[in-house]
Amino acid sequence: MKSARHAHQMPFGAELRDDGVAFRLWAPSRERAAVVVDGVEHALEPRPGGWFERMVGDARAGARYSFAFGDADVRVPDPASRFQPGGVHAPSMVIDPRAYAWRETGWPGRPWHETVVYELHVGTFTLGGTYASAAERLDNLARLGATAIELMPLAQPAGSRNWGYDGVLPFAPQCAYGTPDELKAFVDAAHARGLCVLLDVVYNHFGPEGNYLHQFAGAFFTERHHTPWGAAINVDGERSETVRELFVQNALYWLREYRFDGLRLDAVHEIRDDSSRPFLAELAARVRAGVEPDRHVHLTLENDANQTRLLASYDAQWNDDAHHAFHVLTTSETDGYYRDFAREPARLLGRALAEGFAYQGEASEHRGGAPRGEPSPSLPATAFVDFLQNHDQIGNRALGERLSALAPEPAVRAATAVLLLAPAIPLLFMGEEWAASTPFLFFSDFGAELGRAVTEGRRREFAAWPAFREAALQQRIPDPQDPATMLASTLRWDERAGPRHAAMLKLHEELLALRAGLIVPRLARGAHGEGYQLLAPAALRVKWRFGDDARLGLVANLGSEPATVSYAIAGVRIFTLGDVPARADEATLAPWSVGWFLES
Repeated sequence: MKSARHAHQMPFGAELRDDGVAFRLWAPSRERAAVVVDGVEHALEPRPGGWFERMVGDARAGARYSFAFGDADVRVPDPASRFQPGGVHAPSMVIDPRAYAWRETGWPGRPWHETVVYELHVGTFTLGGTYASAAERLDNLARLGATAIELMPLAQPAGSRNWGYDGVLPFAPQCAYGTPDELKAFVDAAHARGLCVLLDVVYNHFGPEGNYLHQFAGAFFTERHHTPWGAAINVDGERSETVRELFVQNALYWLREYRFDGLRLDAVHEIRDDSSRPFLAELAARVRAGVEPDRHVHLTLENDANQTRLLASYDAQWNDDAHHAFHVLTTSETDGYYRDFAREPARLLGRALAEGFAYQGEASEHRGGAPRGEPSPSLPATAFVDFLQNHDQIGNRALGERLSALAPEPAVRAATAVLLLAPAIPLLFMGEEWAASTPFLFFSDFGAELGRAVTEGRRREFAAWPAFREAALQQRIPDPQDPATMLASTLRWDERAGPRHAAMLKLHEELLALRAGLIVPRLARGAHGEGYQLLAPAALRVKWRFGDDARLGLVANLGSEPATVSYAIAGVRIFTLGDVPARADEATLAPWSVGWFLES
């Protein structure tokens, strides 16, 4: 088998050449700069626009380097570092991106409509917590019926325990999980099994420890906009061109050098942008133009604002609306943002399944009556990624409980049957397929002072919730800084053999096989909602039309009480939980019953 080698040439950082290493740094806040390579300092030559550069002829792959600015003790890693084997406070390492020989040289990716996303956190996916140990489980994911693995962010954060959303070096994959070549081997192995690999990236903020940009590139941030993390990243002000370019190059780097099949952009509503050419539009256009034309590369968003306009440039958006409706129906929880779904959750779920967003400009009680969302019925069903669980919806709970710990098993099975056969792109969170007993908790590994603040802040955050108002109860919330908190979140693969877990796994495999055989081939020509109807307080009917004029229909009672309903739906029944006929006249649907119908 022929192999291939891939490198993305970046306009900054350390570039390995035949005659040494070229170093280039943007430091507009400094008048002079130097690069320290294996302990030897070399003055960088200033260039217009705040740039500094230098070729170091005797530098080689594996060299350790950092940047200095004349201050006695200031040494900072490269903001474009490809690897940080000693963590965020240590020197960077020169990497030869062509050292890895790719085996799956003809992999084109998979079209978006085939996607079944499996989200995982490398550090807790296996007991080993590495890219190599995660690769050992790829056959399990292929047998399940997943087609795309989505890795939670890998950008190097402080310490060895982190979700990834506190990354400060966006080009350096987390050293605690392995080397750059071991990450490439994971992607290569996934491709060999027909699995795409997507990466979650964070372009809205940097983590609170190890971000040295303020010391030499203050223009990276702006006080004109603020986010939950402080001053916003500057994508629309003076000198923002270089800031935007760093993130564009980061996207291209992951897609070209690591051969990822797509990116999921975290919380884009926190990328504050008043420019005439929005950064998100530019990034999407540059990515589309910058990868090989014969590859399927996918871009998805998380966007709390539900802005339909962004989906003209992106493949899909994570649909929190569908999740919230599912969650209220299955658990009856109505605290926090679930209050917007407390009234008529089945109707809101029907709208989310048929039209995308449940909130399309209506007032949000949780947001003080502010309108939320834009109209979405014109978008195809595949413009939305639906889920019952993900890292946020589990991990942002005080105790990290999964849905299977909060809702009765029949409710989880019914919701799963709706999720996996609906035309929207489904997402599973690691272990969901067997109703894993392990929680997914919030964990971190910051320095002592920041770590204490994080622990105390986590407990204060939940003080407003009824279950944790008393100080003694707040102490039940696991300490994010305790290594045991991450360990408790690690999947136990051996528990799949237990009868309850095995039954849930079998249901997921059955539904995903049915999806692959009957739904996915029709999604190639598109699918749009054709209306939804509330049959009873927790019962609904939803219809879709495929591009080949086939119709898909759903009738479900997602409630704990029987529902008396009347309806008619065309087509052949392809799946059922409970007795769900094609026609009913004042008939009773049992609790948690689901019927799917297909009219060719």
